[in-house]
Amino acid sequence: MRAVLIHAVRGMPTVTDVAEPAAPEGGVVVDVRATGLCRSDWHAWAGHDEIAFPHVPGHELAGVVSEVGSGVACFRVGDRVTVPFVCGCGVCEWCRAGDAQVCPDQQQPGFTHWGSFAERVALHAADTNLVALPDAVSFEAAAALGCRFATAFRALTARARVAPGEWVTVVGAGGVGLSIVMIAVALGARVIAIDTNPRALAVASRLGAAHVVVGGADAPPVPDVVRELTGGGSHVSVDAVGSAQTAADAVLSLRRRGRHVQIGLLPTDDGRSPVAMARAIAWELDILGSHGMAAADYPGMMELVAAGRLRPQDLIERVIGLDEASALLPRFDTAAPAGMTMIDPHLVLP
Repeated sequence: MRAVLIHAVRGMPTVTDVAEPAAPEGGVVVDVRATGLCRSDWHAWAGHDEIAFPHVPGHELAGVVSEVGSGVACFRVGDRVTVPFVCGCGVCEWCRAGDAQVCPDQQQPGFTHWGSFAERVALHAADTNLVALPDAVSFEAAAALGCRFATAFRALTARARVAPGEWVTVVGAGGVGLSIVMIAVALGARVIAIDTNPRALAVASRLGAAHVVVGGADAPPVPDVVRELTGGGSHVSVDAVGSAQTAADAVLSLRRRGRHVQIGLLPTDDGRSPVAMARAIAWELDILGSHGMAAADYPGMMELVAAGRLRPQDLIERVIGLDEASALLPRFDTAAPAGMTMIDPHLVLP
């Protein structure tokens, strides 16, 4: 099958023929119909995750089951499915409690094993991790859920517990940030979107953001702008980028007793990330992490998508093939998309 292959940290990805995957015990092989290109894929390429080379990236996916391993009870060949980017083991105490997103023995396609920038991908513990797709949900919409949208949904509903009328500030209007905007608006919140990319902010406005703010070195400090717009600061802030500056801007934009959710990765050499803890202590802020969403929590979100109340497909800016994806991956951290980039592994351009 064709796949995007990386041979070393920051090595140039190539599209090549590789061996077909085999269904593991308790797992399946999925024929990939759509897979997202995400900043997390760039982090893996850049060496911020421990991966074995050669490697096939890709962790947001949807497709059709093409092979079923022994011990799988709930899925069969031909089923339309998607999967969270964190696949739990299915047997530990966290998985049994429905919290597979923090499973200590988790598998992640595109990180712990070959991923979905390929025509087919192997997935583990299918009965725990696969999510059946309603006919009303397209493969592209489902793939958009897998990392960014599902993470945003759980960040707002289960972690920050956003209430109608609250102010939500999101720093970064990429795939995660725009998902935050769409979901927060659907929850009845008032949203402020911060980004350096005017095109992304235009999308945020179309999605219902109450205010959009152009950030950057030459712009006024983000916390000052947010305090002015909200009369004292946001109830909830989200860093959807993952840098010392964006995390600080988000935390310092909160009002007293506000809640901050960190979604953007904060890679550092020593594994420790700076956070404005003095403010968190003095103002009794809640600092929350959010790491995806378990398959057990998908039904509520999927019902909203199938009913059209949430439309992740509207966040997709473009659909590309594997060849274009391999060229884009090394520069995706500076690509400044105005929405999500989706890959069709079977798309071959003339």
